[in-house]
Amino acid sequence: MLSDTTDPYQPLEKEYEITKRCLEVLAEKGYPLLIVTKSHLVARDIDLFKKTQTVVSMTITTPREETAKTIEPYAPSPKSRFKALRQVAEEGIPTVVRIDPIIPSVNWDLDELEEIVSRAADIGMKQVTASTLKLVKGLFPTLKNENPALFSILQDAYSEGEWVSGYKYLNRTERWKILNELRDIVLKHGLEFATCREGFPQLNNTVCDGSAYCRQPLNRFMW
Repeated sequence: MLSDTTDPYQPLEKEYEITKRCLEVLAEKGYPLLIVTKSHLVARDIDLFKKTQTVVSMTITTPREETAKTIEPYAPSPKSRFKALRQVAEEGIPTVVRIDPIIPSVNWDLDELEEIVSRAADIGMKQVTASTLKLVKGLFPTLKNENPALFSILQDAYSEGEWVSGYKYLNRTERWKILNELRDIVLKHGLEFATCREGFPQLNNTVCDGSAYCRQPLNRFMW
């Protein structure tokens, strides 16, 4: 998996090509690849992805350019990400859209979430994976300084939240409602659906990280 912690297609990747060199080695040896990114630069490496079993998972949290600039100011635009995904999918490489995180009052609207799902289905995506915002250390102090209005909204929303694996989430009822409604939308559009970390395995009809589409080749690397 490239990468579960930091995006493998940072802006400097365009110049230094460190991820590309890693992919060249892995693809040459036949390792299955799971790419997790927010960058349109992923389309650059389609030729490498075609050399081995690959899944490209793209995070798209909103279809709205202005909202994206607020919550992901340094990431490529939603439009450029959809364009890159189309390029990847048209080459027959399995693709997944991650709607993560879903944030109350920011990208919570079901019509907007359905726009993401609909565009994903039109492109030929395999799956949508969704997760709600989990509170991490430093988030609230930063929000309080930079976006007091949103801080106030989230402080209220999470006041009766639930702790899961050391992180605070929205309360279980609210999380279930939005994820279950989103699941219905995803299935309506003929895609697979999964959540990660939310504690609702009954909502999943596939593996949350998208690796279901590249698991079989792993067998030859196992003892």
